[in-house]
Amino acid sequence: MSRVVVLGAGIAGHTAAAFARSWLRRGDDVTVVSPRPDYNWVPSNIWVGVGLMKPSQVTFPLAPVYERAGIEFVQATARSVHPEGDLQTRAPYIVAELDDGTKRSVPYDFLINATGPALRFDMTAGLGPEGGHSLSVCLPGHAAQAAAALDEQVQRMRKGEHRRFLVGVGHGTCTCEGAAFEYIVNLEFELRRRGVRDRAQITWITNEYELGDFGMGGMHLRRSGYVTPSSIFNASLFAERGIDWITRAHVNEVAHDRVHYETLSGEEGEQPFDFAMLLPPFSGVGLKAFDREGAEITDKLFMPNQFMRVDADYTPRPPEQWRAGDWPSTYQSPAYGNMFAVGIAFAPPHAISTPHRSPKGTLIAPAPPRTGMPSAMIAKAVARSVADMVRGAEAPTQRASMAAMGAACIASAGANPFTGTAASMTVFPIVPDFERYPEHGRDRSRTFGEIGLAGHWIKILLHHVFLYKARLRPGWRWIPE
Repeated sequence: MSRVVVLGAGIAGHTAAAFARSWLRRGDDVTVVSPRPDYNWVPSNIWVGVGLMKPSQVTFPLAPVYERAGIEFVQATARSVHPEGDLQTRAPYIVAELDDGTKRSVPYDFLINATGPALRFDMTAGLGPEGGHSLSVCLPGHAAQAAAALDEQVQRMRKGEHRRFLVGVGHGTCTCEGAAFEYIVNLEFELRRRGVRDRAQITWITNEYELGDFGMGGMHLRRSGYVTPSSIFNASLFAERGIDWITRAHVNEVAHDRVHYETLSGEEGEQPFDFAMLLPPFSGVGLKAFDREGAEITDKLFMPNQFMRVDADYTPRPPEQWRAGDWPSTYQSPAYGNMFAVGIAFAPPHAISTPHRSPKGTLIAPAPPRTGMPSAMIAKAVARSVADMVRGAEAPTQRASMAAMGAACIASAGANPFTGTAASMTVFPIVPDFERYPEHGRDRSRTFGEIGLAGHWIKILLHHVFLYKARLRPGWRWIPE
């Protein structure tokens, strides 16, 4: 019998564990190691951040769900991987640290790394809600802080004050433009709903070369028989809502009332604010790796950004030589065949958007997104491969390349089904494939965007459906990723 260990219980880890348990044999074990006791449906943190939901509406305790499903849950932080075991035993294991500081070894036959990102607020001086001067919606607690700060600003505007809102990304290499984009349209909608929009200046600050890049090199969206670049789609949406924007920017510092930034052209600028919601860059969580003798082999398993090496082609190439085939499809470690990485935990071979540097050499370019729908689809494929390998398959049986996978994004404003709206976008494939689609790198018939109420209804429905699925309620397997 085999033991499958999943590190992390976010969208990718939870999906991998649930499907692995459903596909493995009765005598096989599934263990989830995660530092947090709760599951968080991250997309709805946006609504928490504007006060439309409470953290309790986007989270639930994991332990009872896993107990019911027959999954062992270890609330601890994974610290190191020992893929060869040690001198006493050749069985591979991970070392996890519990809240009280004690260490626990967890053996495995197959390991799925779904640790997600480390939130690197430290990469920009003054960034973040913990000791910094900006807010975040990355975690439910962060989002609740943002909602409280928004309430305070609204109260001041109701007394006649004019306030300045700044939303976007807090570093030149961030990969979270989509979440920040959804937050700014929710913020603008909420200020209108509360009757104070006329006293608010709202500005978007981003590392994107053009609006609507989203770390995917932009899109060409089919709308009403026309093809519109996502830069125009995004600019039109902002212009209609009176939102200003700063593109091609790297935030150097967040002071108590302004950000200092540089642009690709070499200009230095500052943007005052009374309220700033700026998302951080990501890195891997810093797992270490050791061989049987105890020598460190972290560089063998992980890239310098601390994300795990998988079956991607990491050969350095200029952007004009990037290929869809560079991207991984099985997410198996090339060093150890019983290790996989899913979601944000895997190292991409390169960016999707063309990287640019300022005259000072500062990299100002979005990193590739690997969250939400793609994370779940990758995790499900890996879980199937692991289950098949437990039964005797010699290699992964499933493939889920982001260059052969589509994604949908709905940036919904408001949580009321009758008064909200949404910008809905689909893209196929996520990673452009110019060999298959020479014109734009994507299938125009499956890459489109719309603004309206229908997408808003879908977003509300997805909130409830995916929380139902995550709780592993009856029929959860039939709900698509």
